[in-house]
Amino acid sequence: MKTARYRAIDRWYVSRRARDGSPAGARSAIRGRKVITTVAFSDPQAIEWQAALLAKYVPHALHLILDNSPDEGPSAAICDIADRRGLLYLRLPANPWQSPSRSHGLALNWVWRNIILPGEPEAFGFLDDDLFPTAPDDPFAHLDDQNFYGLVRTAGPRWFLWAGFCFYRFDAVRMVPLDFGQDWFVGLDTGGGNWNSLYKYVARESIAEAPTEWIPFEPGVDLADGPLQWCGSWIHEVGVMGRPEFAARKREVVAGMLAAHLGPTGEETGGGDSATPQRPARPEAAPRE
Repeated sequence: MKTARYRAIDRWYVSRRARDGSPAGARSAIRGRKVITTVAFSDPQAIEWQAALLAKYVPHALHLILDNSPDEGPSAAICDIADRRGLLYLRLPANPWQSPSRSHGLALNWVWRNIILPGEPEAFGFLDDDLFPTAPDDPFAHLDDQNFYGLVRTAGPRWFLWAGFCFYRFDAVRMVPLDFGQDWFVGLDTGGGNWNSLYKYVARESIAEAPTEWIPFEPGVDLADGPLQWCGSWIHEVGVMGRPEFAARKREVVAGMLAAHLGPTGEETGGGDSATPQRPARPEAAPRE
């Protein structure tokens, strides 16, 4: 019964209109291009940083901001950032879910059905809004040899690409009934809804995966209380995990890690190919999880 209810809500939601922006314009802009979609959620500062760093380190990709913010203030600020930087921007219909994972999955299904599928890009990818590249990178390059690429998560014998860092060759999945929601009944988080339609038909050992490493945001903090995550050369703040009282300090640490890549107002500094990239200074590493 719950599965039927979730699917009914999904069908209802994806039929609703965007609250702001031009879906037709977005569909036209992405045709034949490589497009990265960020699901924004009430964090203009993270969007400012990420937009600057994508422009610097992944300049060949078109960047679409999909605004899932519930409140007008943060949404207006995110829209202003997109306008100033010349990014594609759409504000989603009001999301019925309070759960971050369910809300995120619904947002991804909306953009898949309404923008990506009819827009027919060359390739597309999804990012969390608190994930930042720190060196030149082309996450689409792996799609020359496989149909999708990203960070793999597992649940027992099942696996899926984490919805915050995943990339797909459009022509390989256009006919697949993708579902970027959860399947909690078998332990799969956001993006795991694609297990039955996509991932179970592919041997995991046959694909390249994004490398990952978990570290505490500063020495003396337990990993579970304040995690950061490296995804290759991308740093993930992991804003939904850890103790809430550490959130402000963790943001300060991330700002320090990105400072060499950003100007005082969040603008990118220098060119992406001017020097050999180095990982930003970071806390003392913890063992890999």
